[in-house]
Amino acid sequence: QVHLTESGGGLVQAGGSLRLSCAASGRTTSSHTMGWFRQAPGKEREFVVTISQSGVYSIYADSVKGRFTISRDNAKNMVHLQMNSLQPDDTAVYYCVAKSLPWTTSRFTDDFDYWGQGTQVTVSS
Repeated sequence: QVHLTESGGGLVQAGGSLRLSCAASGRTTSSHTMGWFRQAPGKEREFVVTISQSGVYSIYADSVKGRFTISRDNAKNMVHLQMNSLQPDDTAVYYCVAKSLPWTTSRFTDDFDYWGQGTQVTVSS
């Protein structure tokens, strides 16, 4: 079992930045694909970004490409999401996810094995 805990959410003005972190406990996630999804009020949960086990490969949603950067530290079982140029449309609960494969190009929620409880990000205009 893998337990994921997010941190770093909060309130920020449009144009600002936040850095989310995800700490994994239980089994090591060094062989897992890691990533982030988000869910805005009244909307379905949506894919944000994933990163491969090695950190070499990543996929971003078009809506965040060029503004968000994912990174991972396998030695510390951590994943980070640097979010810059935040906009009100980025307001959502952000979830850390893990899949028990070194890499996947899937963007479907059902394909991910482990989920954190989420951290709220609110961007004011």
